[in-house]
Amino acid sequence: MDYSNSSYLIGLDLGTTSIKALLLSSYGEVIATSGEEYALDYGQGETCEVEAEIYWEVSCRVLRSLMVKSGVKTSQVRGISFSSQGETIIAVGEGGKPLRKAIVWLDNRSEAEAEEIERKFGNQIIMNITGQPEILPIWPATRILWLKKNEPGIYGKVKKYLLVEDYIIYRMTGNYFTEHSLVSSTLYFDIRKKEWWKQMLDFLGISAEQLPELLPSGTRIQNITPEAAAATGLDINISVVTGSYDHPAGAIGAGNIVPGITTLTIGASMAMCVTIDKPINDLSSRLSCQCHALGGGYFLLPYAQTAGLLLKWFKDSFCQRESEISAKTGTDVYDLLTESASKIQPGAEGLLVLPHFMGAGSPYFNQKVRGVFAGITVGMTKGHFVRAILEAVASVVAHNIESVQKSRNIRISEIRFLGGGSKSPLWCQIIADMADIPVLKMSQNENASLGAAILAGLGSDIFQDFNEAAEMCIKVEKRFLPESESTKVYQRIYRNYKDLYNKMEDYWK
Repeated sequence: MDYSNSSYLIGLDLGTTSIKALLLSSYGEVIATSGEEYALDYGQGETCEVEAEIYWEVSCRVLRSLMVKSGVKTSQVRGISFSSQGETIIAVGEGGKPLRKAIVWLDNRSEAEAEEIERKFGNQIIMNITGQPEILPIWPATRILWLKKNEPGIYGKVKKYLLVEDYIIYRMTGNYFTEHSLVSSTLYFDIRKKEWWKQMLDFLGISAEQLPELLPSGTRIQNITPEAAAATGLDINISVVTGSYDHPAGAIGAGNIVPGITTLTIGASMAMCVTIDKPINDLSSRLSCQCHALGGGYFLLPYAQTAGLLLKWFKDSFCQRESEISAKTGTDVYDLLTESASKIQPGAEGLLVLPHFMGAGSPYFNQKVRGVFAGITVGMTKGHFVRAILEAVASVVAHNIESVQKSRNIRISEIRFLGGGSKSPLWCQIIADMADIPVLKMSQNENASLGAAILAGLGSDIFQDFNEAAEMCIKVEKRFLPESESTKVYQRIYRNYKDLYNKMEDYWK
């Protein structure tokens, strides 16, 4: 295709340990990608920080690399938007200068402050207003309270409390803006009224003026400043557009903005983005309910701490031979492992795994649980173990789908599978069979960056609406339909999985 008359869009994914960029043509084709990792500073007392300037410096290098790799003229780029990690908070003073290191979302220092907020407001009120069923130290409100108590000198100088996307928007425009999906997990945003929660701000001792202006995702702010253009290598006429929290950004990049569609991401962990049309306030679900980035709806966020991480652990611990073959032949080591698993019948001949090696996420929420391999016999091979691991993670997915559908009366019609796990056709099919729901593998793996680029296109009027953007940009590579015979087997495996957990639960007390 001749792209000489095309316009282009950039999606910048501001991740926890890396920043990635994607260049999208107005015809919906991904032209180039680039990325760079960066290190976090871990300290005592479960602290995790990083110099805020690193976010900007790495973003600038990644954007420059993207344009060099693409060969596209910067004058043809019309818009840029963002997919962002949540909860990482950056306190800035006059002139937008960070007053201290960013407190990364992984940081747990503010546990006492989380308990104080819970005592003050109670879980139900917080759920009603913010959509968060639990008060955890990762929420930004707890970090602000911690600063007030422990670093009063800095607390007294803060002009604005920003999240990572907000900070990059400031560096690009010189103005302070944020959007609804990103701030849904701050604990000081009302997800129904789409405004700052004044009672929480009063309790923290801050004002709305110390927070960015709220806008919907996909809203054009302004062109980048000449200073930002010089730093990033971009043209001064590029529009900066509000982005999205990373989970709904990935959902946008996979076409998941209406109820009935669920996005499943399997990397080291597992996360699902279940789109719903109205917010929930049911504490018993214990699922976060947050603003979606498009469509005016919301999403639930089931998760598990260990998914692909379990497969990596098995590979690193027991598969040196396969790793050596991979190094010699250039074959992906995980392809070798899943090939061995494909030769084993569904059910792995009775080998059953509880994959909760770092505690159980939703719907159990039990941090005391640990992993279990049950039903091992002397005739079993590595293929049995790999297959059982794949089936165990699929059981977690099926359990979360069952829980959401029963508790919320939600019907999930298809799963759009993202992340590294989606590269395995075997895993795609196992999940389809276990959940008895079609699984769609998307043609693009960088869905969060793609979702951000789509938002850039909407905000800069490259796309009239999301339907036009989806038709051009979002492509399904393959559909995996449930196979009736395997589904019958997996119904029994799934029951056994839940029974084994129930029988082991007393062991962890």
